[in-house]
Amino acid sequence: MQGSILRHVIIMAGTGAVGLMALFVVDLLNYYYISHLHDPSLTAAIAFATSLNYVQNSVALGLSIGLGAATGRLIGARRHARARKIASAFLCLMVTVTLVLGVTTAVLAHPLLVLLGARGEALAQATRFMHMTSPTLTLVCLGMALSSMLRAVGAAGQAMRVTLSGAFCTALMDPLLIFGLHLGLEGAAISTILARLVMALSGFLNLRSHDLLEWPSRRFLPVAARIVGAIALPAIATNLATPCGNLFVMHAMARFGLNAVSGQAVIDRLMPVAFAFVFALTGSVGPIMAQNLGAGLIGRVREAFLCTLKLTALCVCIAWLVFFLCQNLILVQFQVQGAGIGLVRLFCDWVVASYMFVGLLFVSNTAFNNLGRPLFSTAFNWGRATLGTIPFVSIGAAYGPKGVMLGQALGVVLVGSAAMLTALGVINSLARHPEKWRGSSSPASSRRTGQEGKI
Repeated sequence: MQGSILRHVIIMAGTGAVGLMALFVVDLLNYYYISHLHDPSLTAAIAFATSLNYVQNSVALGLSIGLGAATGRLIGARRHARARKIASAFLCLMVTVTLVLGVTTAVLAHPLLVLLGARGEALAQATRFMHMTSPTLTLVCLGMALSSMLRAVGAAGQAMRVTLSGAFCTALMDPLLIFGLHLGLEGAAISTILARLVMALSGFLNLRSHDLLEWPSRRFLPVAARIVGAIALPAIATNLATPCGNLFVMHAMARFGLNAVSGQAVIDRLMPVAFAFVFALTGSVGPIMAQNLGAGLIGRVREAFLCTLKLTALCVCIAWLVFFLCQNLILVQFQVQGAGIGLVRLFCDWVVASYMFVGLLFVSNTAFNNLGRPLFSTAFNWGRATLGTIPFVSIGAAYGPKGVMLGQALGVVLVGSAAMLTALGVINSLARHPEKWRGSSSPASSRRTGQEGKI
């Protein structure tokens, strides 16, 4: 718990951003290649389908967060054998749950897409895409979970290779299948399936040297469900909020035609790639806050929080400049047409600034999770998805697709600001009332925490 907080945050976030960017690039490449088929129904179809996939992936992410955290705690307590048994048993449970979820979503794909606003050829194409990709949810969940286990044992480089392998597969297979074999959206679906398979295989290959897998024991299934589920279920609840809110936005945008849906889809895919560093900040600053809290260094907890906010602001300013200068290039490269042109220009000119408040929300949620207030994180995420989205988007829809975008941006400005002020209040409360957190940590445990890593 020494040295520059800013330096620690930048180094940890930088390595994490590469892996996150690789995951987001898979969707971006799929959309990019499909857009060059010059068929608005296909670009709208992949936009509708991936909106549902994001909900599924949030479940997979929550499960992987729980598995990684539980494994890391056991390894940190020098209980490697138990970590192996728990991890192996939970992987078995995870495969079962995600297989059921994936198949169920595939069966219900058509009515779900109708509720989302898909119609005509876009509905038919999106349904076909979901029928092909949804049953393979288990593969992407395995890739995430195994990568999370690698991070738990400190193998950050190997964890990054797992996610990069999927992106490389997509970059190679998309043009071959979509253009070379003329498979269109089906080619994008096959490429997605192959990328998921490559990620899962890469995860197993990279993890085998760490002795964390064995044939699962039936006796450990309920134990694994209890230990990992205690972490995974709240993580799933929190992660589901954002894609559920985005479903409402997509439904509102669908009223204005396929071009509006396609324009929104371009923005939705560029944003995670552009702000991968900001999203990685939320994962990197958490351990820094937690260890400094354990050592009683509340001043460094506050410093870590404020440093992360400053880095978020810097990233948003840089992204705003890039999007403003490159908006014509984006319109041409992604074949944006009709109402989508106005949406992309509005976003590049002004609305991109609202992601500063998205960053405030994410950083604040990380503070809540690591400072003993996890329910605050869930509340603010769902607050953004409901009170921060539905009324603002509903009112904005009366003014067209631009109104939908502006309504969503205004909602996140209010929620993100409230989350930041609340997080600062939590940190100040810990400083004023140290007995609230010192009671659960003995001096000995604080000394052990200090010995485990200097952050």
